[in-house]
Amino acid sequence: MSTVQDHDNGSVTSALWLRHRPQQPRAAIITLHGGRAEGYQTSQPWHLAALRMRPILRAAASAMPLDDTVLAQVRYRHRGWNHNDPLHDTYRALSELQQIAGPVPTILIGHSMGGRAALRAASHPQVHGVLALAPWLPPGEPARQLSEKRAVVVHGERDRVTSPRASADYIRRARAAGARAGFIVIRDGDHAMLRRSALWHRTVTAVVTDLLRPQPPASGLFAASCAVTDPLVL
Repeated sequence: MSTVQDHDNGSVTSALWLRHRPQQPRAAIITLHGGRAEGYQTSQPWHLAALRMRPILRAAASAMPLDDTVLAQVRYRHRGWNHNDPLHDTYRALSELQQIAGPVPTILIGHSMGGRAALRAASHPQVHGVLALAPWLPPGEPARQLSEKRAVVVHGERDRVTSPRASADYIRRARAAGARAGFIVIRDGDHAMLRRSALWHRTVTAVVTDLLRPQPPASGLFAASCAVTDPLVL
């Protein structure tokens, strides 16, 4: 993805940071980085949580031709979840995307707090599917908004920051709500996605490829993760 250039739509209050904008987009991939439970400090692109998503976006970008795909990140106002702040920022980013690219199918990829925001935003009509990486899912986190949506949660087996068990419970509730949802566990994987990073990146590419298809695929990693009751372990 070395040919991808950064673009900015010129507004300091924009919630959408464009990384690549083709002339006639057919799809969009938006990443959402992690953060904190609380905190009103300004979120900056050089914070580690944001930098962590750069290789993830590169991996996702290989799922579609660059001439067809908008690549972007959500720009948070604050580093903390606070009062659903990242969710509101995501809704603003999706509205901006619609103005820029039209109603193209969009995949949200979120890590940790960003995974929570991505799953919450699934009800937005622009969202075609969600990939949540090591998401922070507190008890009682709603899943009904995923009805008739596609979603995959990927969690590291050795994550000590967010809970793989909470992810498994969340996917069960999402399926009960009518979602086509899968759960993948990276054996020996950690929260930062550094251990077995190449496998994390291959998984992102494969899942995004499947999520972007017009119809749910009958085979592939997404289908395999949806077809089993227990987590699919890689």
